[in-house]
Amino acid sequence: MGSRRVADALVMRRVLAYARSFDLLVLQHPEEPSLASAGEVTEGEIATRLGLAGITPTAEIIMVERDLRLVEITGTRYHAAHVSTAAAIAAIRQAKVRGLPVTCDTAPPYFALNEMAIGDYRTFAKLSPPLRSEQDRRAVIEGLRDGTIDAIASDHAPWDQDSKRLPFSSAAYGIVGLETLLALSLELYHNRHLDLLGLLRLLTLNPAQILRLPVGRLAIGAPADLVLFDPDLGWLVCPDEFRSKSKNAPFDGRPVQGRVQRTIVDGRTIFQAGD
Repeated sequence: MGSRRVADALVMRRVLAYARSFDLLVLQHPEEPSLASAGEVTEGEIATRLGLAGITPTAEIIMVERDLRLVEITGTRYHAAHVSTAAAIAAIRQAKVRGLPVTCDTAPPYFALNEMAIGDYRTFAKLSPPLRSEQDRRAVIEGLRDGTIDAIASDHAPWDQDSKRLPFSSAAYGIVGLETLLALSLELYHNRHLDLLGLLRLLTLNPAQILRLPVGRLAIGAPADLVLFDPDLGWLVCPDEFRSKSKNAPFDGRPVQGRVQRTIVDGRTIFQAGD
């Protein structure tokens, strides 16, 4: 699989206990490996039609619910990365109601695409966790709307062409995420799921606060990290034009709105549109 996870429950309990001693955050790729390791796409009609081994969505909720029980025991700060299923989001929502120190994130593919993007064995749409059903995609959007999901991450996983242009079962997991992160996330704003400031908080301040990093905000003495962008500028995604050496993105030809005009890191311009 594309990401590692702590599979052994006793090991995870010890990790959480040690982390609690130092007030550290534990981040987990929530997928039960014995249920997921033999699969390639989410279980369902598309997997059956294409003859691909399915990964049951239950693999995600089993890991999330196990970890939440361990968080109850230890009281450790816990973060579930790139959640993708309605069941996992519902479990995290309830954990927050109970006051557990739990956060989670998702990534643009899980609210911008569903399993149909696999099409005819499109390896550029092979991710870990896999693209889910339309019901799950809508649940991800609702989780972002109601605050259950705390952050949006790029889940940037660049691969060379040779690692992706293989038979589906042999191709690597993951897609390029950085250069489409803003535009795809802005779809939530343009489709009126989130207001603009709320969306930007998911991309900037919230991740920084989860990781306890002194970034992601404008303040006296803070690093001068800025992104100037036009939220309404329309363009077509063309991976061949990415600055990244990797082009493995399933959004080729997708019309989007919102483009970065200038990026400033610690007061220095490192990107200027048109350069």
